[in-house]
Amino acid sequence: MKKMNRFFTLLMAAIMTLSLISTAFAADVATATIDTTKKASLELYKYDLTRAEQDGKWDSASYVSTGLYDQHVNDVLGDKSFTNNSATNNLAYGYAIKGVEFTYLKVASISTYSQQENGAYKVGVLYGFTDDTVLKAIGLSTADAYTTKGSTYYFTSDVLNKALSDALTANATTTKNALEKAVKNGGKVMDETDEYGYSKVNNLDQGLYLLVETRVPDMVTCTCNPFFVSLPMTTIDGTEWNYDVTVYPKNNTGMPDLDKTVRESAADTGKNGGSTTHITDGYDSTATASVGDVVDYQIISHLPTITSEASYLTTYTYVDTLTKGIAYNKNDVVIRFYKDADCNDLITTWDENFGKFAVSYDAEANTMTISMTDAGLKEMNSANTVYDANSLVCGYSDCYMRITYSATLMKDAINYGDIDNPNEVQLTWKRTNTTYYDVLNDCCHVYTYGVDLLKQFSDGKGNLANVRFNLHNDTDGYFVTAELVDGVYHVTGHVDKESEATVFIPVSDGHIKVMGLEDDTYTVTETQTDKDYVLLKDDIEIVITTKASGNTCDKCHADLLTAVATVNGDSVTMEQSHAIVPLTVVNNPGFNLPKTGSYGNWMYTVGGVAFIGAALLILLRHRKGTKED
Repeated sequence: MKKMNRFFTLLMAAIMTLSLISTAFAADVATATIDTTKKASLELYKYDLTRAEQDGKWDSASYVSTGLYDQHVNDVLGDKSFTNNSATNNLAYGYAIKGVEFTYLKVASISTYSQQENGAYKVGVLYGFTDDTVLKAIGLSTADAYTTKGSTYYFTSDVLNKALSDALTANATTTKNALEKAVKNGGKVMDETDEYGYSKVNNLDQGLYLLVETRVPDMVTCTCNPFFVSLPMTTIDGTEWNYDVTVYPKNNTGMPDLDKTVRESAADTGKNGGSTTHITDGYDSTATASVGDVVDYQIISHLPTITSEASYLTTYTYVDTLTKGIAYNKNDVVIRFYKDADCNDLITTWDENFGKFAVSYDAEANTMTISMTDAGLKEMNSANTVYDANSLVCGYSDCYMRITYSATLMKDAINYGDIDNPNEVQLTWKRTNTTYYDVLNDCCHVYTYGVDLLKQFSDGKGNLANVRFNLHNDTDGYFVTAELVDGVYHVTGHVDKESEATVFIPVSDGHIKVMGLEDDTYTVTETQTDKDYVLLKDDIEIVITTKASGNTCDKCHADLLTAVATVNGDSVTMEQSHAIVPLTVVNNPGFNLPKTGSYGNWMYTVGGVAFIGAALLILLRHRKGTKED
C-alpha cells in the first residue's frame, strides 16, 4: 500500500511537472508568434543629437536602437532642467526638437514563406508589396522579388534594407525626394513633435511601414534618412514580438550665419580698391565717413544644408536698417553666390532685374527689405550647378550668399563720435514647417566727427565778418564743402578746386563748427583776416585717428571705436564723447608804420601843386619861343 501511494505521488508529480513544462512551452510559442488580432503603435522622440554630441552629452556611434522605450535616452536628452530656444516658437526641453513632422505609409504585409525549395522545405518571413512605387525609389523592381504570388511581390528584409541603404548612399537627395513623394501620396501624417520631441500614432494595422520626415523646423539642417519599420517587430533578444515600437530618429541641426560689414567707397576715400567682388577690400565691422560720402555695405550669409524637399527653404528674407542720417542709394542691390567662405569661387550673380529677389523700402523706418521670390527659392533649393546627381545635398546647400549695396551719409540725424551710427540687418528664414522660423541679426557701425574752431582777436576789437578759412582733407586730397544751418556748418561733400570750396566764416560768437568729417588729416588755412591784423603764418594741421574703444556691440559683438586727435602734432582732448576737435585761432594786431602827421601831409600836397604849376610855366614859354622863331 505504501508503495502504491509512493507511486501515485510520483506519478502526480510527474504529471504536474509535465503540465508546467507544457504551459511554459505554450507561453513561449504564444509570444514567439504574431498575434494577428493585435493592433500596433509607433512612437518617436526627436532630439538634437548634433548639439548633444557637441556638448559631450551623447555618443551616437555607441548607441544601439532596440525599438523599445529607453528611459536613459529620455533622461539625458530630454533633460528638463534646461530649455532649447534655438528657434522662434521652438521652446523645447533639453535637446528635444519641436515641430518635426513624419508621414507613414504601410507598404507591405508581413507574410510567412513556406514551401519546397531545391529539395528542402523552407519557412521564413517575407514582406509582400502590391505596389512598386517605393521599390522603384530604392532601386528595386518586381523582378528582384524573392517570390511572387498573383500581384503580390515578396521581399526579404535584408534585400529591402540593403536597397534602401545603397540608394541613399548613391543619391540621397533623389531617393529622399522620391520617398517623400511616395508617402505623401497615400500616407498619413503623424502629429508634429511637441516640446518633448515626442509624437505617437496608435491603432495601426500590422505590416511593414515606411517613415519619412516630411516637414522640419528651421534648425534642422538635414532630414533623417527614410526608414522601414515592421509593426510588430521582433525584440532585439529574438524572443518575442514588440507591438509598441519606439524609435529615436537622428537629425543634423545647425544654423546659417550672418555677417554685415561696411567701407567708404573708393571714389570718396581711396582707402580701398573699390572691388565689388573681394570681401576683404576695405570691409570691416566699423568705418568712418564724411557727410556726402558713399558707403558700401556687404551682407554675407552661410546658407544652411539642404538635403531634400522636406528641408527646402520657404523663406529667406533680409530686413536692413540704416541710421536715419544714411540714405539708401536704391536700385543697386546685387546678390552673388559662392562655393567658398572667401567668396572667390563664384556660382552665379543676380541683380534686381532677374526676378529672383524683390527689394522694398520704408522711408519712415529707413529700412530695406530683400526677400527671395519663388523663383529665387527654387534655384537655391534645387539648382544642379553646384552638386552632381550623387551628392547627399542639393541646390546651393552650404554655399555663401553675398549681398552688396550702397548708401550715402547725409547731414540729417547723424550721430557723432563714440555715439556712432549703427546699421543693422535681420535675416528671417523658414523651412517646410513654416510655423517655426529663426531670426539672425548682425550690424556694423559708421562713425563721423567734427571740428570746432574758435576765432579770436587778441585785443577783442576785430570784425569776425572779415575772417575767412578753408578746410582741406590731405589724406584724400579734396576741399570740404558745407552748409551753414543754425550756426553750424554741416559737411555736404567735397571738391577738387579751392575756388569751389566752402569759405568758412565765424558766426557771431566766433565759432566755426564743421560737423561730418571722417578720421583723416586736415589742413585749416586762414585766407583772410580783419584789416590791421596779422594772418596766421602757417596752416593748421588737424589729425583725427580712431582706435579700439575696448567696448563691444551687444548685438553683433563687433569691437567699437573711439577717436583721438592732434593739432599741429600736439594731443588735444576731444569734446562731446570724442566727437569734436576743439582749437582756438588768435589774430594779433599788425605793427604800425611811422606816421608823418598832418603838417607833413600838407607839405606833400602843396609841393605837388607847385611842381605842376612850374611845369605848366615852362611849357608855355617853350611854345612862345617857338612862335617867335
